[in-house]
Amino acid sequence: MKILILGAGQVGSSAAYHLSREEANEVTVVDTRPDVLRELQDRLDIRTVVGHAAYPEVLDRAGANDADIVVALTDTDETNMIACQVAYTMYHTPTKIARIRSADYMKANKLFKQDAIPIDVRISPEQLVCEYIEQLILYPGASQVLAFADGRVRLVGVMADRDGLLVGQRIATLKEHIPNTEGRIAAIYRSGKAMLPDGDTVIQEGDEVFFIADRKDIRVFISEMRRLEDPVRRVVIAGGGNIGVRLALALEQTNQVKIIERDTKRARLISEQVNKAIVLVGDAADEELLLEENVDSVDVFCALTNSEEANILSSMLSKRLGAHKVMALINRASYVDLVEAGSIDIAISPQQVTIGSLLTHVRRGDVVKVHSLRRGAAEAIEAIAHGNEKDSKVVGRAIEDIQLPKGSAIVALVRKEQVIIAHHDTVIEADDHVILFMTDRRKIEQIEQLFQVGVSFV
Repeated sequence: MKILILGAGQVGSSAAYHLSREEANEVTVVDTRPDVLRELQDRLDIRTVVGHAAYPEVLDRAGANDADIVVALTDTDETNMIACQVAYTMYHTPTKIARIRSADYMKANKLFKQDAIPIDVRISPEQLVCEYIEQLILYPGASQVLAFADGRVRLVGVMADRDGLLVGQRIATLKEHIPNTEGRIAAIYRSGKAMLPDGDTVIQEGDEVFFIADRKDIRVFISEMRRLEDPVRRVVIAGGGNIGVRLALALEQTNQVKIIERDTKRARLISEQVNKAIVLVGDAADEELLLEENVDSVDVFCALTNSEEANILSSMLSKRLGAHKVMALINRASYVDLVEAGSIDIAISPQQVTIGSLLTHVRRGDVVKVHSLRRGAAEAIEAIAHGNEKDSKVVGRAIEDIQLPKGSAIVALVRKEQVIIAHHDTVIEADDHVILFMTDRRKIEQIEQLFQVGVSFV
């Protein structure tokens, strides 16, 4: 598949990294900065073109005439929109994906049609990050909460501690603990190494456990891995940018929310946008300010400024002053594991959150959702099973009879409105939404082939 990425910023570079690792993809990146492209080319097996992403001559040099997908990820909405328009008008590019940051553009659905601005998929990293943080606040104790099947099923990552009811016991005893729930432990990471568990696997303190369950059962499953935390009430947001304001608007009806913004004019503008949230002018790394605002009684402190150094410092300070949980927005992947090993509870990578949306539209087969996990090493995907026993490798077959690649597991099915936790004898039917966990994302091509309908496989 020929993929043209426009923009080599943080999101564009991350997309190039993930997509170029798959042998089936030929990736070309366009940017105006030759030094950035040179650095990318030194690290990745890609082609680069220097130039403005929306110029027809630049797109022509980049190979837009035979590209399967154009992914416009520059920092400017208007450049991304015009680039998609040029790609469609001049080259009839089949799939056009654009990063759109403005909430006004994102709401204007009539604007994005083939006879208007021909963008097939709009991606807003700010909106995705906001939704990601919302889920972490909704389910205290979780390190990741990822939705499938329109939110009916969730995959949750939790760090097991000694207070978890299942810790030190075999997974098979889970049914005895919570008999009236449906769920499954999909994977365990112990000392950084992946395990696909069975009933005899014993959960240990310090394990990162990924389980899948119906959304109504998530809290009871978390209690099996660690002490259940009280619901979040008080939230402090450092940074009044797009993400900070979106999060405040999403939380202010159910939580006590305060935003700390350094810029006086920006703070005044934010105060006109929010309804109940309190807007404070100041530096989130100012110890005196944090003490005045009783940071020691805050349930969650979210550092969401444009400076990751400021986010790290303010989060560490807030934690030292008594904030129950701190989250920090971190752009550099190399920082994420480093800060989570210290006093910061959760490091949020916008690239990691965003890449799943891109991968969803690149995957072959009918893949409707992709979540990238463990810094891109693992993936959880939702694919729809099509066909029948003659032309499909999965339909009409029990899970134990499906030739899944090593390190992969089918963990759940959604059949119409019914959530089915997968067992070895569960039979997949046509139109089932199949949720898989892969500890090794390099096997993705084998998974894609399973869900592609052929002439005959029997």
